[in-house]
Amino acid sequence: MDERAPYDPMPHGPPEVGVGPWVGPLPEGQEYDAQLLAEGDRRNVVDRYRYWTMAAIVADLDTRRHDFHVAIENWQHDFNIGTVVRSANAFLAAEVHIVGNRRWNRRGAMVTDRYQHVRHHAGVEDLAAYLHEQGVALYGVDNLPGSLHLETTSLPRSVCFLFGQEGPGLSEAARAACDATFSIAQFGSTRSINASAAAAIAMHAWVREHADLSGDAWRG
Repeated sequence: MDERAPYDPMPHGPPEVGVGPWVGPLPEGQEYDAQLLAEGDRRNVVDRYRYWTMAAIVADLDTRRHDFHVAIENWQHDFNIGTVVRSANAFLAAEVHIVGNRRWNRRGAMVTDRYQHVRHHAGVEDLAAYLHEQGVALYGVDNLPGSLHLETTSLPRSVCFLFGQEGPGLSEAARAACDATFSIAQFGSTRSINASAAAAIAMHAWVREHADLSGDAWRG
């Protein structure tokens, strides 16, 4: 079997992702990248963005970003952060917030952080203040006593999902800063699920409740 590109998430299809050099008369428009047109576009982007510059892609995404944010505490340099950022890009979060250490492991993001607005906050108090100035509620995600149930909770349209580190979960400061917390129903033997998996579940719950799913709006 041919070896697949390490950034290609699809298990089937041709071994090389993307498209080759443009064939035929060159398209007109400032969104197109001359080098990509000449050499091909092997990036993991949806078809509508083939041959576009990165700046043009970000500008177009900015016209239709959703009203939810995602925040991750970063006290232990958690490798899950990159995967959370990648999911935030897939579900088109307004912004991603890194709380704590400014440096984080970008490997799991697979360059999707280049298309996503990422902000840093020294502490959760700073995050909460920033969000509340914009009318965005802060909801922590952890299976804490008294937490709301995601499966039966109506999520605010303007909300930021806050996730703690893998293992310890939300810090005490984060719990105090949250407007509410909710848990994700689990039925097996493990106490908690992977933080990046929990983030994807929470974001998808928002999408099901608030996103425009008509026509091809969600297909990119």
